[in-house]
Amino acid sequence: MAWKETHVMNERMKFIGEWLSGGLSLAELCRRYGVSRKTGYKYIERYQAEGPAGLEDRSRAPHHHPHAIGAECEAMILAAQAEHPTWGAKKLKRALETNFADRRWPARSTITEMLDRHGLVRRRRFRRRGLFSFSPLTLAEPANQVWGMDFKGWFLTKDGWRCIPFTLSDLSSRYVLRVQAVDKPDGRHVWRILETAFREVGLPEVIRSDNGAPFASAGAGGLSWLSVQLIKAGVRPERIKPGKPQQNGRHERMHRTLKEETANPPAANRREQQRRFDEFRRIFNEVRPHEALGLETPAKHYQPSSSVYSGRLREPEYAADHHVRRVRSNGEIKWLGGRVFLSEALIGEPVGIVETDDELHSVHYGPVFLGYLDRAGSFCPSVAGQPKNQKPPEENV
Repeated sequence: MAWKETHVMNERMKFIGEWLSGGLSLAELCRRYGVSRKTGYKYIERYQAEGPAGLEDRSRAPHHHPHAIGAECEAMILAAQAEHPTWGAKKLKRALETNFADRRWPARSTITEMLDRHGLVRRRRFRRRGLFSFSPLTLAEPANQVWGMDFKGWFLTKDGWRCIPFTLSDLSSRYVLRVQAVDKPDGRHVWRILETAFREVGLPEVIRSDNGAPFASAGAGGLSWLSVQLIKAGVRPERIKPGKPQQNGRHERMHRTLKEETANPPAANRREQQRRFDEFRRIFNEVRPHEALGLETPAKHYQPSSSVYSGRLREPEYAADHHVRRVRSNGEIKWLGGRVFLSEALIGEPVGIVETDDELHSVHYGPVFLGYLDRAGSFCPSVAGQPKNQKPPEENV
């Protein structure tokens, strides 16, 4: 009979016991237990040399690996690492290949394992990148480079209707693109207003907002459903630091004027309040002089964008060196045989994954950095999500 996998040691001990009793020949014992005589001799020899422990399964790993790093090669790698202690395996391999082109150097992963064995791999302590880790803001110079959007604090009209004004302006020319009351301050309502503005005057490069919903979330990259829509439309979302309204100071200053001229006191009802908002836009853009514009009106400095909105939302495209993964219905992607949660805001969307110099993998959705995947495949997210730009001074009113 063959060995029973769940009782291998028991079967081997029975085999040895019957052999010691001498009741059967070795050939008969081997036929009874379903093994070859070569295997029977092997277990007898191991039992005689080591006792019952000799019957345990042994590793089949080779004693000598043909691709192992030789002593001389390892010494050269360690010497290069000692000369450049901050370098990782990628940089060391490239330097050694350049300086010693006549030699064959091991793979980068093999060098990393060797360095790790010598305690020379520095472990990074990942910290969750909260909303305070933001890149510099884009300098709003020409019209349509940066728009600002926000909600003006809600108030009640005289008939008790809750008015929630959404505002949109061009930060370079101060031109107010929209002041519109919404039924709910969510992404769907805001997106309808943005799409109307895009069709009317074209696309900006950047839209700046604060960190509240629906503009942002606490997930990877700070992305919300609305910011994903913006990226697919060809607009990059940008957020100010928490507690730093001066970074959107031009837009906030307009809010102060808006409140003074349209809601102090509020109108009688929703329709009348929207009429006030529309008249405010006309006067602010075409009549009211602005000191920052040399006492000229925003209308004289604003012109529609040359980037026309087609109405189509396009998925981001990635370079050839990126691994592309599509986010599943639960917000996860497959990576290194496992599943990694990214964000529910990215369900159905493709993300790009590219290896960095320090052997991590950075994860992006279009221009937005989402976080890192470490060597074990664990995701270390960033809710900052801002690309690097030229750093201007903080905006003034």
